[in-house]
Order: sequence, then C-alpha cells, then structure tokens
Amino acid sequence: MKKSDFFYDLPEKLIAQTPTKERDRSRLLVLSKDTGKIEDKSFYNILDYLKAGDCLVLNNTRVLPARLYGKAEDTGATVEFVLLKQRGLNLWETIAGPGKKAKPGRRFVFSPLLSATVTKVLEDGNRILLFEPKGEFFSVLDKVGQMPLPPYIKQKCEDKERYQTVYSKELGSAAAPTAGLHFTKELLKKAEEKGVKIAYVTLHIGLGTFRPVKVDNIEDHHMHTEHYYVPKETADIINETKKSGGRVICVGTTGCRTVESVMRDFGEMRECSGDTDIFIYPGFEFKCMDALITNFHLPESTLIMLVSAFAGYDNTMKAYAHAVKEEYRFFSFGDACFIY
Repeated sequence: MKKSDFFYDLPEKLIAQTPTKERDRSRLLVLSKDTGKIEDKSFYNILDYLKAGDCLVLNNTRVLPARLYGKAEDTGATVEFVLLKQRGLNLWETIAGPGKKAKPGRRFVFSPLLSATVTKVLEDGNRILLFEPKGEFFSVLDKVGQMPLPPYIKQKCEDKERYQTVYSKELGSAAAPTAGLHFTKELLKKAEEKGVKIAYVTLHIGLGTFRPVKVDNIEDHHMHTEHYYVPKETADIINETKKSGGRVICVGTTGCRTVESVMRDFGEMRECSGDTDIFIYPGFEFKCMDALITNFHLPESTLIMLVSAFAGYDNTMKAYAHAVKEEYRFFSFGDACFIY
C-alpha cells in the first residue's frame, strides 16, 4: 500500500490544543469492524461496551518533563534540548535545536538547579549531555523541565498532570499514551466492579512516534525502537482472559504494539522485557488484541496504518471522514475511538 492511501483532509481547527475540562467528557466514536456501524457517544459510555471477563491493557508509562531550554555559558546562545534516552548516571541522549550551537565541550545552564555539558555528537545529530543537578536528577527535572508536547500543539500545557494518565507510574516516555488520558480513577473502578480485569504493561514512547513516513511504499518504512516490559501478573491476566473467552482490549496503540510484539516473538504472553520496532499495517495478523481504544491519528502516520490493520482500511477511512464531518477533536488532546 502507498503512504498516500492513508491521507485524509483535516481542518486545522479540529486539532485539539487543550484537553477537555473533565477527562471522561471527551467524545467517543464507536466502530464495529465487522459491520462498519458507527455510533457517536461520550467517553464515559465506554462502560456500556465493556463486559465481565474482558481485560483492559493499560500502558503505565509516565512522561518525563523532557523539554529543556539552556543558555550556553560562553556565547549566551539559547538551545532547546529534548531528553530521549538515559545512557548512564545523569548522562542522556538528547535532540538539540539548533544543533550547531550545541558543540562538544560546551556547557549549558538551564536554571540555578541544573546545568549540563555536551560530551558527544552522535552520527544522527543527537547530543549526549552530562547533567549536573543540584539534587536528585528527576526531582530537579520536574521543577525545571517542560512537557514535550507534540509539534501540532501550540499552546503551553498549564497542568502537567493533564498530559499524564491517572495510572502513570514508570518514568521514561517522551510522549503520553494519549488514549489513556480519557480514563478517570472512578471510571476504571466502575469497570472493575463490572468484572473487567485491569492489566498494566510499560512501553516508553519515543519521539519517533511523531516521525513521518517518508517512503511512498509503506512496507519500506523502518519503525523506531521503544522499550517495553510485561510483568508476570499481566501475562497471567491476559492468558486467562483469552482462555475464558474474554476480550483483550488495548488502551492505545502502544499497548497493542506491546502485546503483539510479545506474541510475535514468543508465541505466548509471558513476563518479559525488550525493545520493539514492530510495524503494524494492513495485512497484519493480530494474535492477542480483540478490541482497541485509541485517539484519532495524523494522516499518513504509522498509527492510522495500525488502526486500518485492525478495523479494516475502508472502515477506518469512513470513520475518519465521519469524525471530520461531525467535528470531533483530533490527536493527543482530542477525542477517542473504540473499535471492536
């Protein structure tokens, strides 16, 4: 298939710049992949579609306030850094912009609490920084850093917690698992009271999730790598759900990529961790996921390709056309879609 097959026209006004006031008051498009039927609901109506014996798979990664603005001690130049991956004690791989001003040996000051020196420039242009925090690094980062919101969100996020899920726990992501932003603790409790099991995986989302597909033939696209962990308790819950005829419902494409990576690599759900570069597009055979809760994704992105693989290409493009017509809110802070 061609990249252009996944294009749709989206008015800029439909790109959500801020989250809804209440998490579960966003809209919910419900799509049956078997019949193509579309329903317009509110997110709290998700309870009507969950059944006793189902399992919700939630990604409990927590977003780092990974965007930092520093001034070079020698030139006074301001450079933006985004933390990508920890390489050692206070040592981080980062994206720098403008990169030419972040030369090896140059020291940057971010605040009275934090400074860093560029130690190396990698082949892809990323910089390795050695940080000098006055205190524990992550505590300092929480005070100094900003949320690395996607480039299509122009407004500053006033409440950092609105770009975190209510169940976020494991620090390490450069972006939020946005399908989970719609859940409240009360909604999850009601789901459990209904007999729905909750299972947690961790997949740390990298900025590669926003990287555009540049090749015309999508099969030639190479996915970025992200680290995941599946605990034994989660593997047991998923295995029991499948055995008893319940549905495994992934909250977000990251949960989907995690469970399908494990099934691809091991042929069963088990406790494991590793790096995955799984690319899911039409023709993919799902071995674990039975239903998906997800947001609306960018045209020609790997994420809309994943949705198309699960819901069917025609169903997906029809649902997106409906969402545009009905003026749903799109992308990270936008509305949700339940596909079953």
